[in-house]
Amino acid sequence: MARRHSGRLAIAALLVVIGWHTLDRRHPVVRAELPLAVPAAAGRDQLIVEPDAGMTPIYTLLRSPRHQLDLTMYELTDPTAEAVLAEDAARGVRVRVILDGRLERSHNLAAYSYLRSRGVVVSWSTGRFFATHEKAFVIDGSLAVVMSLNFTERYYATSRDLAVVDPDRHDVAAIESVFGADLDGRSVGTPAADDLVWSPSQSQSDLVALVEAAAESVSLESEELSSSAMVGALLGALHRGVAVTVVMTYDDSWRGAFTRLAAAGATVRVMYGERPRYIHAKLLVTDAGTSRARAFVGSENLSDASLLHDRELGIVLVVPSLVERVGSVIATDATDGSAWR
Repeated sequence: MARRHSGRLAIAALLVVIGWHTLDRRHPVVRAELPLAVPAAAGRDQLIVEPDAGMTPIYTLLRSPRHQLDLTMYELTDPTAEAVLAEDAARGVRVRVILDGRLERSHNLAAYSYLRSRGVVVSWSTGRFFATHEKAFVIDGSLAVVMSLNFTERYYATSRDLAVVDPDRHDVAAIESVFGADLDGRSVGTPAADDLVWSPSQSQSDLVALVEAAAESVSLESEELSSSAMVGALLGALHRGVAVTVVMTYDDSWRGAFTRLAAAGATVRVMYGERPRYIHAKLLVTDAGTSRARAFVGSENLSDASLLHDRELGIVLVVPSLVERVGSVIATDATDGSAWR
């Protein structure tokens, strides 16, 4: 990550009564009137767009399990999220958390200690991956939330991120299967769920295939752009007449890719620092507005480390309204960015 990587380049419609007071200078206690169930309306995929939505929808989902919550998180430094997880455990929910222990151990250590002391099952990530960069959780074995955002409070107000709330039972079962294997440090094959995109086993091939299948347009956001396979696929799309738009936060590391893509005819739009926002989202939309339209949302950056060596998770969306909304996010950010020259 250009700004924050260490060591390497359904939404619930519930009104919650929250009481705040200090637990230990770092963690507020978050109290809901009742243990919250996932609403029946959450029977289809939904999107949470940050920073527009704020964190309330995410916190509400974290509060919602009645029996079990399984969370994989690259970086956890959000006292409110930590307090919600502790409150879940205190009311009898089985809460299990995997935190990255390779690149973010020092940042995650406070959350690791706090959660373990409050009845949460917390494990450091397996050493089988360069990093566990996934950001996802499963509620009661029935609802999955696949995200691009870390639980890092200091970045919420300025970062573009997305989360997909996914009730598909095949997806949920696959994510739970991988979670259990990663928790135990076991190897596991890619579970059957053809709309999920996993690293290290398939992200590069799946994302390259999406770009190669595009007939009219490709739009993307990423925090990193150093994968030769992905840059090559984008150049190939340009050479066959596909319109390509890239929206990113500028970093010198991506200058070469920007220059090559712009020279081949891509529209490259950049933001600087956190003005007007930092592009942390990992989004890809192909053939918007057609029957072939697809959108990808996930934790995968377009780098070799992310696509080939990390534990990552993303999802491909085909519902037209969702694809259109992801596309509108990229279009908004493109308008707010500056042309790369």
